[in-house]
Amino acid sequence: MKLARAENKIIAARRCCQAFTLAEVLAAMLFLAIVIPVAVEALHVAGLGGEVAARKSEAARVADRVLNESLVTSNWSNGQRSGTITEGVLDFRWKLSSQNWPQDSMQMLTAEVTYSAQGKDYSVKMSTLASSPSQTAGINLTQ
Repeated sequence: MKLARAENKIIAARRCCQAFTLAEVLAAMLFLAIVIPVAVEALHVAGLGGEVAARKSEAARVADRVLNESLVTSNWSNGQRSGTITEGVLDFRWKLSSQNWPQDSMQMLTAEVTYSAQGKDYSVKMSTLASSPSQTAGINLTQ
């Protein structure tokens, strides 16, 4: 019994004296100094990617709306048009341009929508083909 108590005291004495060495602590701190900034930058990039993706889909909707409204009102033939559309708290700058389509006597309309995300500007372009207004003026759509 006395022998078991003596062994337990020796084991307890060894446990209380165990600790990390200075080299181990410095290695752990160096590892954290490398990993933490990389992890923070990864979160920043992921956040920017998510914000750009969300705003890009909104900008595509704005470009689609600008093209559709221009086709319906036929105001695209008056040269280059531009403006700003506000959706919620976000502003989207748009520019509509037209150019001749080489294969047919049609016009290619292009809506370019510019938006910003975290201080950088990005843009979305959407195009469609349309008959020139002079060709559609004599067409009767009712039958």
